[in-house]
Amino acid sequence: MEYKIINRVSKSKITTIDFNDFLIQTNFEIIDLKNWLKDEIILIEAEFRQKIKDYNWSDLKNKTVLIQCSNDAIIPHWAYLLISSKLTELEIRNFIGNQNEYKKYQIIDGIKSLDEKQFIDKPIIIKGCSDISDNNYFYSLIIEKLQPIAKSIMFGEACSAVPVYKRK
Repeated sequence: MEYKIINRVSKSKITTIDFNDFLIQTNFEIIDLKNWLKDEIILIEAEFRQKIKDYNWSDLKNKTVLIQCSNDAIIPHWAYLLISSKLTELEIRNFIGNQNEYKKYQIIDGIKSLDEKQFIDKPIIIKGCSDISDNNYFYSLIIEKLQPIAKSIMFGEACSAVPVYKRK
């Protein structure tokens, strides 16, 4: 008797959501505000504004600029906003925060902009094994977005998923 192995997972209508799919690879450039401060600790407004005027912004075209401060200096919020405003004026994508925070932002933005039509009346698996750590709030966002339209939602992998929701 000959047995044929059939991959039922690949033949199923299950749609898998992987948070990694929301990450867009990009070239990062970091503006570290500590380098813009007197003695890397004190912000003097006039000098800071002059550095913004004198900075060669053209090197940052086609990059995502992360605006952050790597030391414990107390930076007023407006300082970050001044740099962000200048970058925005020059049509340079920017984000106030570090690379990990930017990745979280990308995932949240990806979840919010998902086209729900592709998930209507379908079984969905939210991928359990992920490189993304500290992601519990992503789960609530994806459940909130998809539960009203999905046939069912599971967590894990197709071979061993835990049921989370099933429409009655």
